Amino acid sequence: MSFVLTLIGEPGTVTPALVARAREAARGCDPIVLSAHEAVDIPCQTAPDPSDLRHALEAAPVDGVVTRAERRRKRLLIADMDSTIVTSETLDEIARYAGVGEHVAAITRRSMAGEIDFSAALRERVSLLKGLSVDVLDKVWAATKFMPGACELIATMRAHGALTALVSGGFTWFTGRVAASLGFDVHRSNVLLDNGAALLGRVQEPILDRSAKLATLRELALRQGIPLDDCLAVGDGANDLDMIRAAGLGVAFHAKPIVAEAAQVRIDHCGLRALLFMQGYRVEEFAA
Repeated sequence: MSFVLTLIGEPGTVTPALVARAREAARGCDPIVLSAHEAVDIPCQTAPDPSDLRHALEAAPVDGVVTRAERRRKRLLIADMDSTIVTSETLDEIARYAGVGEHVAAITRRSMAGEIDFSAALRERVSLLKGLSVDVLDKVWAATKFMPGACELIATMRAHGALTALVSGGFTWFTGRVAASLGFDVHRSNVLLDNGAALLGRVQEPILDRSAKLATLRELALRQGIPLDDCLAVGDGANDLDMIRAAGLGVAFHAKPIVAEAAQVRIDHCGLRALLFMQGYRVEEFAA
C-alpha cells in the first residue's frame, strides 16, 4: 500500500464505528491499532478524497492524517516553541507585567497570521518592554506549561535516533530552559537584551525570522546528512510556514488559517502525541 491514513483523537474518541466509516471512505485495508481508541493506521492504495474523509468523520474531534507509507519515521524534528511546544506565547506573557498585554497580544496575532512583517512586529513589541525588571522572566517561566505530548514526542524521537531542534522567533532565555527540560539537541532563537537588571527594549540583531527558520532546517539536515524528505517540521504561525513547506512532513499544529491551509498535514484536535502516531509509532514504543 502506498499511503496510510492515520486517525488520531483524544483517548476514547477513535471508535470502531468511526474507523469503519473512514476505512470505507479510504478504500483501505484492515486497520492497525497504534493506541486503543486513540490512534489507528489504515493502509490504502491511494490517498483518500478529503471531502469523503470529512464526511466519514462526521465532525468528530479526530484528526485524519494521510502520509506516504515509505519512510514515515523522520530523522530530524524541527519545532516552533510558542503555542507549539509550550501552550503560551511567552512574549505576550512578559508584556502583561508591563501593562501592555492586550496591545502586544494583538500585534502577535497579526504577525502569526502573516498580516504584518515578523521582524518589525517583534521590534515593536519588545520596545514596549523597556525598563521591565528581568525578574519578570522567572515569573513567566514558572507559569509556562508544556503542550500535552511534548515530552513524549522529544524523548521518543531521540530514543529512535532523530535529531531534535527547537527553533523559535521567541527568546533564548526561554528556549534554553525548554530545551534543557525536554531534551532538545539544539535550540535557536532571539536574544532579548538587558543590562542585568532591566530589559533594554531591544532584541539582538539579526532577528531569527521566517527565512532563518528555513535556513536552520536546511543547515541541520545538511550537517547530519539527512534529506529534507526525512525531516519533520511543526509550528502554528506564518513565520513557520517556509520550514513546514520544505520538510518531508510539515505539520500545522492548531495553526493560524494561512498555515493550516498551506501545510501538508494539520492537527486541529490532538496534542503532540499525534506527531508520533502519524509516523507509525505505537504507544508501546513511546519513551517517557
